Amino acid sequence: MPKKRSGGGLTTTQQAAKFLGVAALSGAVLAGIALPAAGALGLAAKGTVEGFDEIPSNLKTPPLSQRTTIQDRDGGTIATVYSRDRTVVPLEDISPHMQAAIIAIEDSRFYEHGAVDLKGILRAMNRNVQAGGAAQGASTLTQQYVKNVFVEEAGDDPEKVAEATQQTLGRKVRELKYAIQVEEELGKKKILENYLNITFFGQQAYGVEAASQRYFSKHAKDLELEEAALLAGLVQSPSRYDPVNDSEEATKRRNIVLARMAAVKTISQAEADKAMETPIKLKVSRPKNGCITAVSGSGFFCDYVRKTILTDPAFGKTDEDRAKLWNLGGLTIRTTLDPRAQKAANEAATARVNKDDKFAASVVQVQPGSGKILSMGQSRPYGLDQKQNETVLNLAVSNKMGGSTYGFQVGSTFKPFTAAAALEKGISPATTFSTDWKMTLKERDFRNCTGSPAGYADWALQNELESEKGTWDMTSALGKSINTYFALLEQKAGLCETVEMAKKVGYERGDGKKVGEYPSITLGGEVSTPLSMAGAYAAFANRGTYCTPIAIESIKDPQGKKISVPKTSCSRAMSEKTADTINQMLKGVVEDGTGTQAGLSDRDNAGKTGTTNDRKDAWFVGYTPNLSTAVWVGDDVGEKSSMFGVTIGGQYYDKVCGGCLPGPIWRIAMTGALDATETPGFNPVAVPRGKEKKEKDEEEGNRDRDRGRDEDRDDAKPGDDGNRFPGIELPDGVVGGPGGGGGRGQNGP
Repeated sequence: MPKKRSGGGLTTTQQAAKFLGVAALSGAVLAGIALPAAGALGLAAKGTVEGFDEIPSNLKTPPLSQRTTIQDRDGGTIATVYSRDRTVVPLEDISPHMQAAIIAIEDSRFYEHGAVDLKGILRAMNRNVQAGGAAQGASTLTQQYVKNVFVEEAGDDPEKVAEATQQTLGRKVRELKYAIQVEEELGKKKILENYLNITFFGQQAYGVEAASQRYFSKHAKDLELEEAALLAGLVQSPSRYDPVNDSEEATKRRNIVLARMAAVKTISQAEADKAMETPIKLKVSRPKNGCITAVSGSGFFCDYVRKTILTDPAFGKTDEDRAKLWNLGGLTIRTTLDPRAQKAANEAATARVNKDDKFAASVVQVQPGSGKILSMGQSRPYGLDQKQNETVLNLAVSNKMGGSTYGFQVGSTFKPFTAAAALEKGISPATTFSTDWKMTLKERDFRNCTGSPAGYADWALQNELESEKGTWDMTSALGKSINTYFALLEQKAGLCETVEMAKKVGYERGDGKKVGEYPSITLGGEVSTPLSMAGAYAAFANRGTYCTPIAIESIKDPQGKKISVPKTSCSRAMSEKTADTINQMLKGVVEDGTGTQAGLSDRDNAGKTGTTNDRKDAWFVGYTPNLSTAVWVGDDVGEKSSMFGVTIGGQYYDKVCGGCLPGPIWRIAMTGALDATETPGFNPVAVPRGKEKKEKDEEEGNRDRDRGRDEDRDDAKPGDDGNRFPGIELPDGVVGGPGGGGGRGQNGP
């Protein structure tokens, strides 16, 4: 039951009169007829109407949409995002001038009447009769507040907004009923505070704090008299009295407010006169909203955080629930972004690939052992202006999270997964295979995870150069990225085991579909994303334990209460010995293999190059014990083009390879992100070697490396139609690289 007044409460007759008064007033407001005396007297009294439903809690403390602040791991602001720019502040943080001004112009008898102002209604009725129309309103601040709550709840839905503002008897009755109860339960001070925080002041500013920042670049508590009067005048018509666009109209309206303040003796006439003579002095702060304003090129990371909240069930069971949380805002989101790493990734992505090049670069970094995403950088800036080569397509992530349609074929960066699967099965690194430079295998000799043959066709594959024939062990085959070796190793280790190993380290397709179980997967015929690859290689750095990538450390709601966030999930993908062995073998790739241009000289590091069929995608994925980085370069729009005879970043490439472009980009990103004083090493392990026989001498091999060849792929030339290796590529015009990856072709590193 609603509270009664002290002294015994209202009589039954008074209660009935009050209830009738609500209906009578509603009709009077709409029809403009005389107000029944009984109803007027009932409504003029403060208090509630016994028998009415209890007031909804959201009218007492409505959830107001506010700014959300996205921070890096150190607490620095990355970006602010909001559906409505608002910062809720307590009444004590609002200038007394502002409080006095809004009361004087909107409801000068605010502290003298209840939810409804009888004198104000009679005055308005008299004025309207004289004017022959609606010349003056009589809504109290409390009534306006209740109406604003309904509008706030409607959000940006036009139909709901129309419903919240429609001039109907039902809406007026409901509004008046709640206004009466709000008066009793909140009190004047709290109503005034809520009103000043919910009201729209124009220029995308909701609430007095945002308005004060927008027009004067100061806090609401610091507003001077003439500034407060200007803001109070905006409430009636924010567009008409906008001081940014019409200073003359804004000045007239401000002076009306000042005159009204003097008339109700809030200020003296002398104070009003002095303030009226003061020209409007704006210091406008333009709104900075959304990931487009993110610092240090972190717009793509910012957008990934947004997508995480909108898609992860941890933030709401339904899409609608998660969207409501995001749009309501007021959150403080502490992310995993490392400012140093982000700066390095952004500089690396733009160092060798220009934003207006036909091809783009993506750099993403993950911390081994924690799964924390430390950076996301791209050669094209984040934004919507295509004329400035901006894009919102996040090349590092899956389609669901704002990335390309499918992801990109990973080339020979997949080969370490095959090697890990073989080691887990007990196959020695000293295992050798002797092959010609090209070979044909039977798909039926590979079994998928159902135990069925992977296919019934012939699988033709080859190495980069005709000279690459002979005998290799696992270490040299990784270093030179010998396709024929890894086809035979996959056959020995098992196709299903290879695919399952990839899944254990987080390898996923960019379109979310099931990873294909085809022999060509060992050569990178499947698609994935840079984030997936960085996370997968982080498992090697973490001695075999894979941790799911995360971007959010913590979230606090507007009241400072913590919201539960998804944590990384770590699981053992392979034994420590297997990971240690892979680390030692991949060290050879950067020391004297295909990744020599990427290698770091001051610390243990390892990695793998990758270049796909026809050089449409080029990769370098590598790591130290404390940082894993994936770099992708390729065509990001429309039909994917081959990177033969191209100029990228002002440098001409006869043919782009994983070691000659993504590799140096990786080196820049790693060098900038890593602390020179922290140089942990890999766990040393002896890797057995097999006896090798190669038909080309070392001089030939050195010449090959010097001219930037990439041993991870076939020797396709410009103009090849790719029909020798069918099933690898996407249909023309599809964004994001080859699709199915389930063909019989071959790819490189």
